[in-house]
Amino acid sequence: MRSVVITGVSTGIGHAATRLLLDRGFRVFGSVRKSADAERLQAEFGAHFTPLMFDVTDEAAVRAAADQVGTVFNGETLAGLVNNAGVVVPGALLDLDVGEFRKQIDINVLGPVIVTKAFLPLLGADPALKGAPGRIVMMSSVSGQFGNPLLSPYSTSKFALEGLSESLRRELMLFGIDVVTIAPGPVRTPIWEKAKALDIARFANSPYLPALTKLRGMLAQMSEKGLPPERIAALVHHALTEAKPGARVVISPEPVQTFIAGLLPRRWVDRIVAKQLGLGAKLHK
Repeated sequence: MRSVVITGVSTGIGHAATRLLLDRGFRVFGSVRKSADAERLQAEFGAHFTPLMFDVTDEAAVRAAADQVGTVFNGETLAGLVNNAGVVVPGALLDLDVGEFRKQIDINVLGPVIVTKAFLPLLGADPALKGAPGRIVMMSSVSGQFGNPLLSPYSTSKFALEGLSESLRRELMLFGIDVVTIAPGPVRTPIWEKAKALDIARFANSPYLPALTKLRGMLAQMSEKGLPPERIAALVHHALTEAKPGARVVISPEPVQTFIAGLLPRRWVDRIVAKQLGLGAKLHK
C-alpha cells in the first residue's frame, strides 16, 4: 500500500485530498494541530488514516512525526508528501506589523522547508531505503505569479514557494524525487472564509480603508464562486500517480481572466487592479 503525508488535513484541500487518496487505496498520514481534530478525523477516515500532531513551524515536532512515520515502513520509501498547510494574512504593508508578515512567511514558506527536509530521507534521499522515490506536491496559488495588493504577505509567500519548488525539482533529480506545484485560483475553503471575514475596524484610520472594504467584498464573491476542494484533490492524486505530471498545474474558476492577466503588460494590469480597488494616486495639496 502506497503511503502519503499531507499537511493541514483538518479542513479544505487537505481534507478533500485525504478522502480521495484513501478512496484510491493510499494510506494517509495527515498533520493536525489539535487533538480534537485528530480524534474526529481518525473516526471519520478509519484505519488507513493516521493523524500526525504537529505545527509545520515546529521543527522538533515535525522531526518526531517523520520518525513516527518511518517506523511504519520497514525500510521502504514514502510515496508522496503534500505540503498543503497555509494561512492568509490580509492588509496593506503600511498597516501590518512585521510580526504578522513573519507569521505568513513562517507558515507558508519555512513550514514546507521544515516538513520537506524532515521527510526527504523517507522519500528516497536515504539510499538505504527500498522502493521507488516519492514525489513532493507543493500547494501554491495563482498568487504565486500574481502580486495581489492588500494581500502582499500571502503573495510573497507563494512567490517564494514557487521558487523553492522549482529549485527543489532540479536539486532532487539526484534522488529521482519529483516536485509538482499546484496553483489554484480561489477555492471554497475556510482559509478564504477567514480572509473575507476580515475585521477592518483596526484599519479605521488607514488610507487603505476604502480599498480594504472593496477587497472584503471581492473575497466574499471569490469564495462563493471558488473551486470545490475536491477539484484540487483530484490534481493532487494526478500529481502523485501520473507517469509524467506537469511541473506546474494551474486551475482557476476564471481561466480566461487568469490567462489574459498573464499576457498583458504589467503596467496595464496595475491600472486595472488599481481601478477595481480604488488605489489610484491621490493628489497632495
